Amino acid sequence: MASVRFTVTPTKAEDLPGLSDTSPDISSRSSGRVRFGSRESVSRSEPPSEGSGAVTTSMDTTDTPDRSNAEQGDGHAKLSSVYINNSHGVDDDDFYDRNLALFEEEMDTRPKVSSLLSRLANYTNLTQGAKEHEEAESISEKRKPSKAPQMGTFMGVYLPCLQNIFGVILFLRLSWVVGTAGTLQALCIVFICCCCTMLTAISMSAIATNGVVPAGGSYFLISRSLGPEFGGAVGLCFYLGTTFSGAMYILGAIEILLAGDEDGEEAALLNNMRVYGSICLLLMALLVFVGVKYVNKLASVFLACVIISILSIYTGALVSAFSPPTFTVCLLGNRVLSGHALADGHCAKTVLRENVEDVANQTLNGSVPAPPPVERATHLWELFCNSSQLNVTCDGYFRVSNVSERLAIPGLSSGIITENVWSSYLSKGDVLEKNPLPSSSMPHPPSNRLPYVFADITTSFTLLVGIFFPAVTGIMAGSNRSGDLKDAQRSIPVGTILAILTTSVVYLSSVLLFGACIEGVVLRDKFGDSLRGSLVVGTLSWPSPWVIVIGSFFSTCGAGLQSLTGAPRLLQAIAKDNIVPFLRVFGEGKANGEPTWALLLTALIAELGVLIASLDLVAPILSMFFLMCYLFVNLACALQTLLRTPNWRPRFSYYHWTLSFLGMIICLALMFISSWYYAIVAMVIAGMIYKYIEYHGAEKEWGDGIRGLSLSAARYALLRLEEGPLHTKNWRPQLLVLLKLDEDAHVKSPRLLTFASQLKAGKGLTIVGTVISGNFLNSYGEALAAEQTLKQLMEQERVKGFCQCIVAHKPREGISHMIQASGLGGMRHNTVLMGWPHTWRQSEDPHSWKTFINTVRVTTAAHLALLVPKNISLFPGNSEPCTEGYIDVWWIVHDGGMLMLLPFLLRQHKVWRKCGMRIFTVAQMEDNSIQMKKDLATFLYHLRIEAEVEVVEMHDSDISAYTYERTLMMEQRSQMLRQMRLSKSDREREAQLVKDRNSMLRLTSIGSDDDDDTDGGDRSMSGVPEHRRVHMTWTKERAQQMRAQSGCSTPEGFRDMLSIRPDHSNVRRMHTAVKLNEVIVNKSHDARLVLLNMPGPPRNPEGDENYMEFLEVLTEGLERVLLVRGGGSEVITIYS
Repeated sequence: MASVRFTVTPTKAEDLPGLSDTSPDISSRSSGRVRFGSRESVSRSEPPSEGSGAVTTSMDTTDTPDRSNAEQGDGHAKLSSVYINNSHGVDDDDFYDRNLALFEEEMDTRPKVSSLLSRLANYTNLTQGAKEHEEAESISEKRKPSKAPQMGTFMGVYLPCLQNIFGVILFLRLSWVVGTAGTLQALCIVFICCCCTMLTAISMSAIATNGVVPAGGSYFLISRSLGPEFGGAVGLCFYLGTTFSGAMYILGAIEILLAGDEDGEEAALLNNMRVYGSICLLLMALLVFVGVKYVNKLASVFLACVIISILSIYTGALVSAFSPPTFTVCLLGNRVLSGHALADGHCAKTVLRENVEDVANQTLNGSVPAPPPVERATHLWELFCNSSQLNVTCDGYFRVSNVSERLAIPGLSSGIITENVWSSYLSKGDVLEKNPLPSSSMPHPPSNRLPYVFADITTSFTLLVGIFFPAVTGIMAGSNRSGDLKDAQRSIPVGTILAILTTSVVYLSSVLLFGACIEGVVLRDKFGDSLRGSLVVGTLSWPSPWVIVIGSFFSTCGAGLQSLTGAPRLLQAIAKDNIVPFLRVFGEGKANGEPTWALLLTALIAELGVLIASLDLVAPILSMFFLMCYLFVNLACALQTLLRTPNWRPRFSYYHWTLSFLGMIICLALMFISSWYYAIVAMVIAGMIYKYIEYHGAEKEWGDGIRGLSLSAARYALLRLEEGPLHTKNWRPQLLVLLKLDEDAHVKSPRLLTFASQLKAGKGLTIVGTVISGNFLNSYGEALAAEQTLKQLMEQERVKGFCQCIVAHKPREGISHMIQASGLGGMRHNTVLMGWPHTWRQSEDPHSWKTFINTVRVTTAAHLALLVPKNISLFPGNSEPCTEGYIDVWWIVHDGGMLMLLPFLLRQHKVWRKCGMRIFTVAQMEDNSIQMKKDLATFLYHLRIEAEVEVVEMHDSDISAYTYERTLMMEQRSQMLRQMRLSKSDREREAQLVKDRNSMLRLTSIGSDDDDDTDGGDRSMSGVPEHRRVHMTWTKERAQQMRAQSGCSTPEGFRDMLSIRPDHSNVRRMHTAVKLNEVIVNKSHDARLVLLNMPGPPRNPEGDENYMEFLEVLTEGLERVLLVRGGGSEVITIYS
């Protein structure tokens, strides 16, 4: 029957109202012609072929707009669509575009470019925080259109970075760093720290411009570049750093608040810091809990405070060049005195005062001359002499030293910078001294009860680096706000780098201004004790020190609020990624998404920092965490650049891998310079988090750089392995485990994988493979399911390796392909582990044992070792250790040392560790068994293997009747299976006749009805004593007698089969198998495992079934057997 061809010729589309060019159906307004032909195709304008006998029928359509079917002729034939495939509906433009008809069948998996671009254009990048959850939770409620982010570079990146970088260190510690380290070393400290952040910002800009940056900040950048393990570890370190920075800002604010406290007790000061700091932390946490919008509204106020404070410092420095401030500092000799000691305001030992009574008398008696002033002791005298009398014994240094008063701010034009160039490091308890002034040589160590200004900690260059580094952190503020930016890929690099340049200039210029304007001893006065508790920077500011006090207090409070706002959201982002299981609870929050539980944890950790009560001790802690975060940002950029990942295409082009490596080195150096023990602790914490995520975390695949690094390292290692052959000393079994699946995709012999895990002990290569019969195009899903089954079993048995599933028409071919193609380069398998076909005798299909023998031949041809465990279900599991017993090795032929090496490897596992090792070898009549035993013991000694040695002598003997009978039975069975195809019932009936006849022959030849089965079944080892076989020498007369007996009781159809004369070579092989089996069972019947050489298959495939019978006879009566066949190369050596 000829097929029908429709040819529709519509009019022009523009002439048809309402008909678009991509309409999926024929409008009823159109007119055309329908041609019927003998080919099944669709054509717009094809003339009718005259040779084909085509009939052309004109068709007029009605003018109904909603009808899509065109009736032809009498209305019985209808046309619903002109396209080939119309089963999906008639208005799906994506599937039935006229110009894309060639791709219409795969539009569901490969959408049109227009659809893809439309989805990308509608992508919205939400910010992290409450704005994500402002939309109503109800699905039915109409969503409000989200407002597009409008923040630019200046407001979105530059100013937030300035606010986060400038902070408590600038106002409270930078002047102390300059005075202690000197101007030159202070410039060096600031320059190194700023270089570190600048190089990190360059790397961060490259990462941030490599694609769309969702809100998530530095954690997102690191985790998506270095993977979930590094991302989680560094993200948590960054979280801890941000949390401790909040504690540092709170301590700084409290230090400013308590600056004028005259209580000199150190313990009382620490307790005040703890109490006030805890109250301040509680208030800040409550403010953050109430709403982030209040914090965001106050952010501009805090930023204004910072800018005004910095401008007042610059203005004060310029004003000091013309009119220095009147702040003074009191010195005793060259030692600085505390301003609190000058309660009466006199920086002197004594003062001249008039007597009050004399002044009163003079007033009454106006003519009496005024008495001269009287010398009186000052409050300073009373402190050093413990009395107000002038004729008492005073402190020795006080007695010989003069009291002087100097300007605290000599001014920009005073030249004081020459005195502040060099460092002046102090130990804890040292008195602040002005070095250029002469000092008494009298050894009068200062006492803590005297009103000197003492150093509270031992200072060094490394300590100052750790304390100052938090002043340059905060460069991630721009990337944290990426969701609010109009163009994040442009704003983040520009704003961050400009902010770092600005802050670097401010810090470097501040170092120079402090060194050029302020007295050195005042710079070294950390808490301003010589200035009666005033801030040192405040004395330089203009117009009043209160500008710095108020501005620095509010700026530090604002920075603390920002830390308490950002840290919980960072923890929430980590928890929502579900890479750290025990943090899942912190991903929850209020209805609007506020991280309540994360805020609680952040407040608790910050409280730990507040309880330390020392800004100088908290600063190095958060320096470690920030430096580790910056280190991994640089590492991520360097790795992506060096690996040349295809997706690495950042818009920011001013980067280089050398800059990233330099930044990474600087970060690592700063970590150990500032505090080596803190650095080690931070690395240990990060390492523990890394290993925890690796073992217990959720598996994520983010296309990270570590995966690329692993691929590059693997490629390099594989190429190195290809350079030369593997040395014998490095040989270990690289396993290819062949498993068989049943109809339900379950592994038939899971203990095979258990044995592989015991043999490998987690070392080397393990490939677990299976073959599925069928066509790959139709069985792909089945192959994936089988692969998942293998992976689950490998995970249960804790086997580290790879799985491979091959679909082939024939299992024999699939196994051959797997043996040939598995592995890559030098990382290939050298040993095949496969199970024994237990039911090969009962199987109707001979393919099972033929596949087994073919696999043996393939492994031999490929020069691979072969391991075949028999009775694998009886092998011990990983939770069933053998408490005693032996592993017996029957070394019959040399196979490269496999039989020696395998027991040694097995005994490394806990299951076989307590088993001893015995080695048996077979000696013939011409061998010297005593010498063989000595040589074998010496060989094992050189191999460093402990084992008992025994040589078994096998004497020549005649072939027994039992051997001849087993051979005859084997050949009869083979002959029967080679007959013509029979029905299933006929085959079973004939097989039963052969079995019955063989049993009768056995009874006749042996003369006993209690002997073992002769149909190939295994003999039991359950403790029943074996009956002694009656062996008879085979003679010609005996053979004729048995043949006569066979013919008289056998049906005529089987007389030829039962009169087979056994092949001489088969008789000899059966004789060897029987004799060896007797010896092995006699010696190793109680062994936990028996290893013996596996003989090779016959060259002639016609004897394959006989080969299986030989192996059955060889291993009969043994509970656990491992047949070993070497690969033809030496695998063990006596040399080191």
